[in-house]
Amino acid sequence: MERSNTEAADGLNLVKDGKDDNDVLVVGAGVSGLAIALALLQDGRRVVVIDAGRIGGGASHGNCGTITPSHAPPLAAPGMITTAIKWTLTPDAPLYIKPRFDPVLWRWLMGFAARCNERDWLASAHAKYSLLSDSRLRLTEWVNKFGLECEYVEGGEDYVFRDPRKLEAEQHELPLLRDLGVPITIMDGPAYEAFEPALKPGVVGAIRFTGDASLRPDRYVAELARLVRKHGGKIIEDTALQSLQRDGERLMAVTSFGNMRARDVVIATGAWSPQLATEIGLPWLRKAIQPGKGYSITYSRPSLVPKTALMLRDRSVCVTTWGDGYRLGSTMEFSGYDTSLNERRLGALERGAREFLHEPVGPEVRERWYGWRPMSRDDIPLIGRAPGHKHLWLATGHGMMGVGMSTGTGQLIADMMQGRLPSVDPTPFDPARFS
Repeated sequence: MERSNTEAADGLNLVKDGKDDNDVLVVGAGVSGLAIALALLQDGRRVVVIDAGRIGGGASHGNCGTITPSHAPPLAAPGMITTAIKWTLTPDAPLYIKPRFDPVLWRWLMGFAARCNERDWLASAHAKYSLLSDSRLRLTEWVNKFGLECEYVEGGEDYVFRDPRKLEAEQHELPLLRDLGVPITIMDGPAYEAFEPALKPGVVGAIRFTGDASLRPDRYVAELARLVRKHGGKIIEDTALQSLQRDGERLMAVTSFGNMRARDVVIATGAWSPQLATEIGLPWLRKAIQPGKGYSITYSRPSLVPKTALMLRDRSVCVTTWGDGYRLGSTMEFSGYDTSLNERRLGALERGAREFLHEPVGPEVRERWYGWRPMSRDDIPLIGRAPGHKHLWLATGHGMMGVGMSTGTGQLIADMMQGRLPSVDPTPFDPARFS
């Protein structure tokens, strides 16, 4: 998708002409930034979106596209430290921390470790669920209201097990999920194998989360971008934010394409947010978020595919299917902004799928992908006004839930910016907790 030079020139002209038509500048054209732009446009705000790269070029592109209130329990759980230490010695484990000297990472990990207790685990789960469930319902509304063509399916997601110990361990989270309101059905192995012929024999049980949904993420991002433009917003690609300065009651964004002034600026740059911390006057942001690297492989569609999205829980491999595509994804790797494509971790996705599925891969590999998720220390996103800044807003730190939290994040920012009472309590998401 080519950048519109007309849009870029318009953005500059708003400054040169001394106008305030750059009402809101959103930095980041991933799912969060585009959803925020669309929600603000519905309020009559004038919105420009800029991105250092391409629309949806980050984690918005290669994820598995699951919409999962069932994933409310955070990664920082009791017992996770012991598990993480064990997995550190296994480079293709679901969670891997690459050994290296990185003081910022180790400070982040110490903060993460401090939250691996029952009290903080419960608090994070309640906060995440409030936004995930709101986003799940709001996404259905947006699909119907705006005619989003993104292969959205309200088919649920199933956790599948071949190891009885893994199935038993998973039961720990179910009482919390039921209390939150997540619909759950447990099936034994033979019953689930009869229900899902794509699976090999040997399933010991499955947990069905019937309230979950899925979509095709690249088409979802493209549809959000289409709607932003349709409703009068501008999107300027290949335009990096270089610094942010106060300009009276406005903010001046210095970008690689020129200066842009706006009344409000929203930082929705995902895993790149820490790299902008100093430039936007929020140095503490470097300590709040770490890039968590994920992988996926996309294929042409096999002849036998699962009926719904699956999590092959023994191996932490997610399986999603679309009309003409099929994807294996997951894993979490803390290796900084390492740009290498780790063959061993990609191979772990296929090995996990082969344990469970008759047709684990498609006939043609279309894309081998990695991308960074913005992992906050408490696994709760940072959504709201930046501390000490009246017109600077943050919408980042969504971890692995960016797509699933996108519509709720958009509406939450719009509500707070307009001074309305939000449908989701914004308190747990306040960025000031890290400053």
